[in-house]
Amino acid sequence: MASTSDFRSGLIIKLDGELYTIVEFQHVKIGRGGAFMRTKIKNLQTGKVLEKTFRSGEKVEDVRVERRAMQYLYSEGDILICMDNSTYEQLNVNVDLLQTGSEFLKEGDKISILMDGDTPIGAEMPTFVTLKVVNTDPGLRGDTVSGATKRAGLETGGQVQVPLFIEEGDLLKIDTRTGEYIERVK
Repeated sequence: MASTSDFRSGLIIKLDGELYTIVEFQHVKIGRGGAFMRTKIKNLQTGKVLEKTFRSGEKVEDVRVERRAMQYLYSEGDILICMDNSTYEQLNVNVDLLQTGSEFLKEGDKISILMDGDTPIGAEMPTFVTLKVVNTDPGLRGDTVSGATKRAGLETGGQVQVPLFIEEGDLLKIDTRTGEYIERVK
């Protein structure tokens, strides 16, 4: 059991039989009344974000999760087939558990799977990935000062806005959290 004083971003708790992760929390102390915690919690199964208030000192059931490093092998529809790097066992993971960056996932990439016992409850991409540009429009010569961008198609099928000097075949570093171009990799 965890108390409200143990709250932190990323803590996974169980409420009404469902798993939630704490997105934001704020300790509030009003004049004459007792203190309380105002939180935003995200349902791990549905992705729905709720606002919930807990009285100070209230106990909630926390869930111990294990983070396993796995390698993405291939996909079958909405199912990602991943291999555990330590035991070489394959695991089927629903693509919905991967909250952001699924369009930048390519075969052989390492991902982290959050496990509650033997059940996958979440998946996380690496923060940055390096991908090859497979199609983009040619840039206009001398138009580099304006900061203009163009759309580039990546080897995984994802799309990203890039500066005009990027050409087909270039390797790009992409932030999977925001889907933004970071830099060109040599």
